Amino acid sequence: MKRARLGFNVDHIATVRQARLSLWPDPIGLAAIAEVAGAEQITLHLREDRRHVQERDYFLLRETKKGLLNLEMAATPAMLELVLKHPPDMVTLVPERRQELTTEGGLEVVACEEGLKKAIQKLKEKGVVVSLFIDPNLRQVEASLKVGAQRVELHTGCYCNENNVQLRLKEQQRIGEAARHALQLGLGCAAGHGLDYANVAPIAAMEEIDELNIGHSIVARALYVGMERAIKDMLQCMLRP
Repeated sequence: MKRARLGFNVDHIATVRQARLSLWPDPIGLAAIAEVAGAEQITLHLREDRRHVQERDYFLLRETKKGLLNLEMAATPAMLELVLKHPPDMVTLVPERRQELTTEGGLEVVACEEGLKKAIQKLKEKGVVVSLFIDPNLRQVEASLKVGAQRVELHTGCYCNENNVQLRLKEQQRIGEAARHALQLGLGCAAGHGLDYANVAPIAAMEEIDELNIGHSIVARALYVGMERAIKDMLQCMLRP
């Protein structure tokens, strides 16, 4: 049985901690439990406003992680300066707006080609693998290749939030088409945003997708069953026939 790599996103652990500006729960310790349970990658989003993940979390995870470390970030001068000094294994460039609860959509790569090209080149010179968080749109996939990205992560929010069965199937098909197109162009392909234990299987079954980034649903389940069990349950849901 095969499956995509699980990137466990620790942002929502940090959200609970920051609600009281406390030391707990600590994303570092829980990330370690997730890795022991089978997560091959730790993902975190260091936002400009530091609403959840802090620089301390990023620096400690760089030193303690066993698998891959994937940093989600906006391509701002301040974030680029930090990451070029302290590079992770992979950077996923995402859009970022202060008023949003969470990332609400993909990068508009076509409209930001020049700025993204420069940022991506600097990151690649440091040996960082660069992925772009985009909507499942063929034009955005092609633009991602044009600006020099090595990977894309397809935004699954519309698929996850759609309650109409037929419309959800259309969103699923869009994701599949975008993933196939990315693979044909030589891009690695991930997916994420809103995936949970009930909706992950159709996306996990797509062989073109080699990585799923999931956080909120795992953290929520861990409140009931513990982090180790929550990770193992998600890995089971991600198995391909």
